[in-house]
Amino acid sequence: MSAKEGFWWYITLEGNLENEEDLSALADLSGSIGSEIQENSGRVALKAYYRTTQDLGAWIERVQGIISPWPGIRIVDMGRIENKQWHTAWKEAFPPLRVGRHFIVMAPWHRGNEPLETVPLYIFPGSAFGTGYHESTQIALELLEEYVKPGMSVVDVGAGSGILSIASIKLGAETVQARDHDPAVLPEVRENLRLNEIGEEKVVVVTGDLLNGFEGTVDLVCANIVFDPLASMLPLVTTVLSDEGVAVFSGLTFSERDTFIALLSGAGLSPVKETRKGEWWGVAAARTP
Repeated sequence: MSAKEGFWWYITLEGNLENEEDLSALADLSGSIGSEIQENSGRVALKAYYRTTQDLGAWIERVQGIISPWPGIRIVDMGRIENKQWHTAWKEAFPPLRVGRHFIVMAPWHRGNEPLETVPLYIFPGSAFGTGYHESTQIALELLEEYVKPGMSVVDVGAGSGILSIASIKLGAETVQARDHDPAVLPEVRENLRLNEIGEEKVVVVTGDLLNGFEGTVDLVCANIVFDPLASMLPLVTTVLSDEGVAVFSGLTFSERDTFIALLSGAGLSPVKETRKGEWWGVAAARTP
């Protein structure tokens, strides 16, 4: 059955009480379109809902990959929920959200309610990561607001929903290459570009493995992914970054900060600005003088 008929997959995660915020963040990272928390006897469970555009096995594999660094969190249940009311109720989970000084993230059904002097980012909450409601995406947006200048060229690594590409164009970037290793998310990027009236002459959407095979140089590299792929791409950053360029990295926990700073140094980069929201941390870096 299709999502339009009100059928949704669910996956239930369980952890200790202190994992409650982690569970919500991990569900968001995995592409959940909504979730609910339950506490029971010193444990906390989160039921996360997923679209039926992918089969349940694909979502389980994705969730297992996201939670693997968290040994205290495990999958305890999964299945299909048949609740026609959920098809409309989930929209209420995505109210307009102010981010940084000027951005407002808006699902397309809120178009027309933009506050004055805001920069709207219209994002349909699909299965690709980057709705704007996760702290790591907010960190990346705030850092882009600081460093994207008119006329810049940008590469968005692990583009997900395309929100960082869209934000870069709205901040004045001339061109963006949006790269993601998963070709399944590229239609979502294109749809979000359409919602924001941005053509592919501005944002080129491609399948790409991090920075491998990227040709040319850009003024800004941005990536809101997780530690391991960020660490693996660092040696290539200076090969594609212009002399005065900036790289924006997010998707990291604050506990990973010191290790990542050391890796930046080894890759010839130095932090120029750090941002933290809760347990999540991001950094803008430039070539080491």
